[in-house]
Amino acid sequence: MRKHYHQAKFLLSCPSLKGCPPDEGFEVIFAGRSNAGKSSSINTLTMQNKLAKVSRTPGRTQHLVFFELDENRRLVDLPGYGYAKVPEHVKKQWHQDMSEYFDKRDCLRGAVLVMDVRHPLKPFDKMMLDWCVSINLPTQIILTKADKLKKGAAANTYQQVKKTIKNHPYVDVQLFSSLKKQGLEELWSRLDTFFGYGE
Repeated sequence: MRKHYHQAKFLLSCPSLKGCPPDEGFEVIFAGRSNAGKSSSINTLTMQNKLAKVSRTPGRTQHLVFFELDENRRLVDLPGYGYAKVPEHVKKQWHQDMSEYFDKRDCLRGAVLVMDVRHPLKPFDKMMLDWCVSINLPTQIILTKADKLKKGAAANTYQQVKKTIKNHPYVDVQLFSSLKKQGLEELWSRLDTFFGYGE
């Protein structure tokens, strides 16, 4: 187990970029559609059951939520959008905020794009991936809920996504299951490189 992830703690939640912590250190974002399993992935990653709130109502998280690993390193849980019930004006504001975040946030060092293995690369996922690629941001795609598919079907989806990203040198993909802890070591290792652990 990686102790530095287990010691993660809630730092702050803010509805817009104005309330973000100072632009220094290392930040890694978690982004995904509302029901992709983003909060469960963060909880599995940190070996904490209740760090990120798992909502039964998709689209509930509409703030940027910062979790502190240490005084220089933060995980950032982005609002889970791509959900129909989120009002249009909220989606527009979010799109504007995210565009600004990607363009101006110097401490952004990596991204974890969370996709349900049964529904990968939806328009929202592609938009997030395009943002990451446009700034050469190291990105790890995790195909969550891998336990819900048979191994052959999960492997096929993995290969399809791998093929899609083959021309993006900073992007990688893996299968992940919060329930089975599948892919946890691989995700920890990738995050270690984002955060500069061991350098």
